[in-house]
Amino acid sequence: MSSPPAASTSSSSPSSSFSLRRIAVAAFGPSLLFGLGEGAILPIVPLTARGLGASVSMAALMVAMISIGSLLNNVPASVITTRWGERWAIVAAGVWSGLGMALCVWTSHLGLFAAGCFMVGMSQAVYNLARQSYMSDAVPIEYRARALSTLGGVMRIGMFIGPFLAAGAVQAFGLSAAYAVGIVAVMGAAALGARIPDLEAPPLPAGHEPPAPTTIVSTLRDHRRVLLTLGLGVMLVSAVRASRQAVIPLWADHLALAPSTASLIYGLAGGIDMLVFYPAGQVMDRKGRRWVAVPSMVIMGLAMLLMPLTAGAFTLLLASLAIGFGNGIGSGMIMTLGADHSPRHGRAHFLGVWRLMSDIGGSCGPALLSFLAAALSLATGIAMTGLIAFGAAWTLAYWIPRHGDHGGRGRGR
Repeated sequence: MSSPPAASTSSSSPSSSFSLRRIAVAAFGPSLLFGLGEGAILPIVPLTARGLGASVSMAALMVAMISIGSLLNNVPASVITTRWGERWAIVAAGVWSGLGMALCVWTSHLGLFAAGCFMVGMSQAVYNLARQSYMSDAVPIEYRARALSTLGGVMRIGMFIGPFLAAGAVQAFGLSAAYAVGIVAVMGAAALGARIPDLEAPPLPAGHEPPAPTTIVSTLRDHRRVLLTLGLGVMLVSAVRASRQAVIPLWADHLALAPSTASLIYGLAGGIDMLVFYPAGQVMDRKGRRWVAVPSMVIMGLAMLLMPLTAGAFTLLLASLAIGFGNGIGSGMIMTLGADHSPRHGRAHFLGVWRLMSDIGGSCGPALLSFLAAALSLATGIAMTGLIAFGAAWTLAYWIPRHGDHGGRGRGR
């Protein structure tokens, strides 16, 4: 049965009475568990594929199947969310992810294993869109950036914890135990998601007709200007963010650092990333989105331009910490900008297109880095990624509305 599009409840209650703590478990608990579940299996997927007879390149493709599943299902996810509502979309995503992980661990056929990975990616698209759509409606505009930054940060924490839990399980019970950890986590996310209260659409003003149903085509037509301007900036941001995950280990290898040293540097950068998401959300709410979005890209751009000049572990650590800080303060930025510009009616369709653009950027960034590293040099590829970050900063600075208008569109339609 089709659910009506959720609408904000904040207009019926003063935003001053709102508290993020009151909704913390229901809103952020599923994100923590979903991130933990995915983090638990990601390092194990290529090892399992190799055990099934895959070549190294085929094993890498199995990991990519998760991203491909997410990329190709952003728009279908918007249809699912619009039809079922955010709460049941979140539940379905957790169950579907659990089924995909179960298929991965119980099959001995590489094709079915790939299908399981693709299912995990599909669920990722549905879950990410549904949680963003729900929080966009449930949280007053004055708290939106803090809520969405925390949402992104909590999922990162889950992704960080997951591999450690999986490592302990694998040490005790073997590779399949990592999938067991993942299944328990995502099913727990589904169970918590089922407890999320539904949002009721406010009554129509007297004399107003219900709005006509939206479609993907009508969404593209009605919002083409923001998608072709700020949406381009979001694609550039995603390209830089995705590339950063490869930049640090690749340059550490170029400097002939020990793998343990490279892992430590990468981990410390990730630690900084996770520490700053909430203060950044406060700044976005109180000062405006530009105050975080632009510095985030400028800092990452400078760090990447300087990284090819590093000559040892210490200087690489400094550059990596700057990248982690820049990425961390931008936690939730893409979700917040999407929520700000999404219409109340047809929000899920808009966010589906928004997330599709973000994922396209995330796919193109590492591909461009790889091409430039092969055709020219790794240093050139990293420096070019830094220039892309500056391009993203300029685009965001030009197209993000000023503070007084940062949420008007998402609230007024």
